[in-house]
Amino acid sequence: MPRLARMIVNGEQAIYHVMSRTVLDGFVLGDIEKEYILKLLKQYSAVYFTEVLGFCIMGNHFHLLVKMIPDDEYSDDEIIKRYQGYYGKENKPTIGQVPQLRVKWSSLSEYVKDIKQTFTRFYNKRHGRRGYFWGDRFKSVIVEEGETLINCLAYIDLNPVRAGIVERPEDYRWNSLGYHIQARNKDGFLSTDFGLKQFNVKSEKERVRLYREYIYETGAITNGDTPYAKTIPEKIVTEERKVNFKISRTDRFLSRTRYFTDSGIIGSKEYVSDTYQQFKHLFQSKHEKKPKSVKGLDGVFSLKRLSEFI
Repeated sequence: MPRLARMIVNGEQAIYHVMSRTVLDGFVLGDIEKEYILKLLKQYSAVYFTEVLGFCIMGNHFHLLVKMIPDDEYSDDEIIKRYQGYYGKENKPTIGQVPQLRVKWSSLSEYVKDIKQTFTRFYNKRHGRRGYFWGDRFKSVIVEEGETLINCLAYIDLNPVRAGIVERPEDYRWNSLGYHIQARNKDGFLSTDFGLKQFNVKSEKERVRLYREYIYETGAITNGDTPYAKTIPEKIVTEERKVNFKISRTDRFLSRTRYFTDSGIIGSKEYVSDTYQQFKHLFQSKHEKKPKSVKGLDGVFSLKRLSEFI
């Protein structure tokens, strides 16, 4: 059976949670490999029409939360500028290349493909091997802005905590909170638009502090679905509260992996329903699919994705 088309929102900004896992056994992504993936994320995100909100690179997979921006928001001059930023100031695309680049650089699939293929060449050369490095097609979930976005971002940043690698998410070098704290968001790589009205403050430092408060409260929750998953120790959370944490969100978040990785669309009921209408022709179901509420996340609904969309 041929693969079905990926669900992509055309003509408007949309946020995607992208996940991809290696086909190799074990935790083959070491420090050097993780650092190179981060380099590629920064490199290609400066070329493609993207806004990166978060990421996490683990030992055998990576997560990326990215906003794709329509090509009509970029002038030909901006495309030429990005081309020269990548290929060198002495190079300039031809008139015929500009429309092709406009289409390519607004494509989520092309963006992720460039990252993955470039990394595969690096890994194979470094380890003297040939063949595939990544598994099947990358997963992508359409994510609504607001509460859904920040919950998804928290899920991504808490991966190293859940895996027992660190107790504090910012102590992990290869996730977005670690990049905010350790690298001070060097070169402005990550967006600090966390999507919530209460985060709508002018100071980037204050927005990061508010997000850190959010994720610490979130990270203290025990995940009933996967009891083996680690949480941020309560002692650490208590210490952080004494510093400046005021609002507990433990009753509003439950880290349920399947909703943030196996959904096709996630957000409010209206958002999921409206977005589904754009892609209903891709589903083989004879009946209209209905949004299902996400347990533990008030007002958040999910549309289960068929395995063909993975």
